[in-house]
Amino acid sequence: MKKITLFLVFVGMMMLQSCEVTEVTEITEVVENNTISEVFEETISFTSNNNYKVTFPLQPKIFSGDNILVYELVNTNNGIDTWALLPQLYYFAGGSAQYNFNFSLDRFTIFVDASFPLEQLQPSFRLNKTFRIVIIAGDDGINSGGPNSRSINNKADFSDYHAVIKRFKINDTNVKTNR
Repeated sequence: MKKITLFLVFVGMMMLQSCEVTEVTEITEVVENNTISEVFEETISFTSNNNYKVTFPLQPKIFSGDNILVYELVNTNNGIDTWALLPQLYYFAGGSAQYNFNFSLDRFTIFVDASFPLEQLQPSFRLNKTFRIVIIAGDDGINSGGPNSRSINNKADFSDYHAVIKRFKINDTNVKTNR
């Protein structure tokens, strides 16, 4: 009886090995819609006419994993610009004021906020202020940047403009500017 069972198991294994399995694979087209990291500048005057804020459209729109960083031009020395990441908080005798920003997928806003009436801010704080906007392509798991994407969650010093440019391999030699 054992020999017959062993023989049947052996025959069954042989039959299973000789079975041909046809695997059907579906071909799908992958469309890569990566945001390209970029840098541009805006010079803004904050007044009561614009409620101390300016909104800019993003064309094209960014994806949900992308991010925007905004830097204030705080100094130029021997042709070298110094940038400070927003928000930037400043203290005055009457309180504090700050430059800040927010963004969505299709626009961003740079604004001034203060602990005192904004019309009391000195003109040098409100008029002709230059900001550098950096769009960083991200990866939210849905709109994936692909295998070479660099997620903003990776450790980087975002307060240092030049470190961000280097980390995300952004070419800022031809920054679009309205200065």
